[in-house]
Amino acid sequence: MRKIMIHQPPENHLSSDSLIFLELQHLAQVEFTSEHPEYPIQSALLLTDNSSTGWQAACPGEQTIRIVFDQPQTIEHIFLTFEDQLHSRTQEFVLFGLMEKEQAYREILRQQFNFSPPNTTCEIEHYEVRLNQLKILELKIMPDISNGEGYATLKQLRLA
Repeated sequence: MRKIMIHQPPENHLSSDSLIFLELQHLAQVEFTSEHPEYPIQSALLLTDNSSTGWQAACPGEQTIRIVFDQPQTIEHIFLTFEDQLHSRTQEFVLFGLMEKEQAYREILRQQFNFSPPNTTCEIEHYEVRLNQLKILELKIMPDISNGEGYATLKQLRLA
């Protein structure tokens, strides 16, 4: 068979290295439903340590992490990294946003993925969004949709 590839425009791959992430510790407070003492929430949110162990819930089941901005922000990129080296499970997360002068949260996105150690232990997500006047960003994690007994984890959350 004769083949000719038609010219394709180059893909625009945006790396997290080219973005300036928000320093959440200066711009917001964080609310959460649970945290393991050895895996505090700030280790997933602070920009200072990309090799951190991240956050883990202290109890199984659905968890919520809410970032409440002091002043409304415009968010164009959301980077999330989830990691589980030990447990096979299907995790789902949902991101909600509450904009300035709105009364109800709106769903931004919903995603499911599988952890299957030892081969599939990390999920990295990058979303390009346009969230103007974002007052609250809420992340709900259902760590194991089959039985609900998994422990939620979050390696990194970055906003730009």
